[in-house]
Amino acid sequence: MQHSETPSQRAAHLRADLIEHSHKYYVLDAPTLSDAEYDRLYRELIDLEATHPGLVSPDSPTQRVGAPPAEGFPQVEHEQRMMSLDNAFDSDELRAFLDRASKGLDGEDVEYVCELKLDGVAVAVKYLDGVLVQGATRGDGSVGEDVTTNIRTVRSLPLSVQGVDGQSLDLRAEVVLPKDVFARVNAERESKDTAIFANPRNAAAGSLRQMDPKMASERYLDIWVHGLADPAPLGTLTHDQTLTRLEGMGFKVSPQRQRVGTAEEVIAYCSKWTDARDSLEYEIDGVVVKVNAYRQQRMLGHTTRAPRWAIAFKFPAERVVTRLIGIDVHVGRTGAITPQAIMEPVSVAGSTVAAATLHNEDFIRTKNVMIGDYVVIQKAGDIIPEVIEPVISRRDGSEKAFEMPVVCPSCGTAIVRTEGEVVARCPNSSKCPGQRFEGILHFASRNAMDIDGMGPVVIEELLEAGLISDASDIFRLSEKDLMSIERFQEKSTSNLLRAIEASKNRSFDRVLFALGIRHVGSHVAELLATEMKSSDSLMDAETETLAGIEGIGPRIAESVFEYFKDEDARALVARLQTAGVCVEIGPSTLDSESSVTAVTGKTVVITGKIDGMSRDDVKALIKGGGGKVTSSVSSKTDLVVVGEDAGSKRDKALKLGIATIDVSELLSLLEKG
Repeated sequence: MQHSETPSQRAAHLRADLIEHSHKYYVLDAPTLSDAEYDRLYRELIDLEATHPGLVSPDSPTQRVGAPPAEGFPQVEHEQRMMSLDNAFDSDELRAFLDRASKGLDGEDVEYVCELKLDGVAVAVKYLDGVLVQGATRGDGSVGEDVTTNIRTVRSLPLSVQGVDGQSLDLRAEVVLPKDVFARVNAERESKDTAIFANPRNAAAGSLRQMDPKMASERYLDIWVHGLADPAPLGTLTHDQTLTRLEGMGFKVSPQRQRVGTAEEVIAYCSKWTDARDSLEYEIDGVVVKVNAYRQQRMLGHTTRAPRWAIAFKFPAERVVTRLIGIDVHVGRTGAITPQAIMEPVSVAGSTVAAATLHNEDFIRTKNVMIGDYVVIQKAGDIIPEVIEPVISRRDGSEKAFEMPVVCPSCGTAIVRTEGEVVARCPNSSKCPGQRFEGILHFASRNAMDIDGMGPVVIEELLEAGLISDASDIFRLSEKDLMSIERFQEKSTSNLLRAIEASKNRSFDRVLFALGIRHVGSHVAELLATEMKSSDSLMDAETETLAGIEGIGPRIAESVFEYFKDEDARALVARLQTAGVCVEIGPSTLDSESSVTAVTGKTVVITGKIDGMSRDDVKALIKGGGGKVTSSVSSKTDLVVVGEDAGSKRDKALKLGIATIDVSELLSLLEKG
């Protein structure tokens, strides 16, 4: 300590020096201090804060790893929804987006910002009065996981910033793992006989979700900021101005970004980085194109899932060659018999691929694919493996043509192929083990009944043990039943039973979707539930009645009619109803002759964790009662439904004098009409 300085002054000087040198090292990549000298200053600050605990501040470099290992990540609700981006896969789709933007702005001149789309983990990072207070994963866009302790370990992220006193900054950013760090991490894991990460994105996600922040710190994560949920605190008028301002505050932003004004410039930028993507120290999977001016962004608005003023150009899929060593067939929940290519494992777009769907018999014939061929494969959208074509020049005569089986591989029933359809099917819908397994798996899946813990391995074991034979049996499982399965212990049993009980409150449309009726996706299920209102009405409806529902065509109507004509299907619904599963819209819509409820025409916001119900279930109740659900509280909001850990949205509602109720009060309102 210098003689003239007090401990407080010395601590302040050390913090300032360390923050400055960290910024130069981790953000600017231009260190002016040796590692040894940095370590000496850091150690001096640790000793000083240990001697004078009152000097420890939240933005001190010593607090980057200052929390004990967590037992789990609590949920955090985003004040503004983290939206997805629509995709463009070629120049034509890019031009279509630019044309839509121009028309939406009545032909105004438009400037765009092109920036690289980092392949990492999307996060929201919040600062209050210039101090980092929260980091959260994207989650479902509305609710993510609180990973603040791990976010604080990212050395390129400032713990405090200047120039925003008294205000809140809600940053949107991407956490990434550099390629060289990814290689080092995998080498270490391999040396310890630990499973390696498939790609840097998975490694970044795994690192960010470490229970122990010290382990996250050792991964040397990096973070790049690409925007603000609300730019008002900075007073900037364009996206590029915001990034420039954030860069001046010490944040990493895309140095490769470029302002452009024509479609040709946008396409040229995308083409340039398609070719140069491998030259970067980070993985990128595309380019993001955004309308620059915030005024024009507001004019264009957004859909329920994505802004109309931005698009992600995705790079062409990586193609590789491997050998097709066999073709298996798989029976799905609707009886569809699908051939599947079994290939020599090969790395494609960051993960190992050993199988890909071949769709149907005609697809194989059209592609001229034979067993033993070398085939070109890619990942559609960098996600789903697909076979593009065989490499004819590498054939040696040993290849064999594929023959579609004549009986179901699961139950032995003769396979049928309806005239005019390309898919062959097993007609034994009620007794085929393969269809039964896939049907139960679909029933329990996240977008259906969302029974956490009821995955494929558990379902297979329950079927083998004779504890379930269809979806309704799930609700008759007891603690004794589950404990008889080797994998289940007291805690896992309790968790699964609790998840099963909670699933009984899923909305009627989700139950319909869960039944796995052919051609009935989540949207069609919502249309059917809203119009028919109960399973009894739906099961007794004629084809003509169903086809008369807006959005339901003859093909879907016929499929629904045929499904409920089956006595086994009707019996399944009856058993679900007896078990307490929701098979109707709800009292408010059923009991009110006018279908007018207390929320009809009202704008409602949901905040916090709703006990015993999912957010989608609550939304369905409100929509069923004629209400509109939005994500943010404003002067136009009529009602806010609050759950546990409700935060700023509840506070804002109280400040604006907007009524707040819990879900039990909402149900009461809907019942009273």
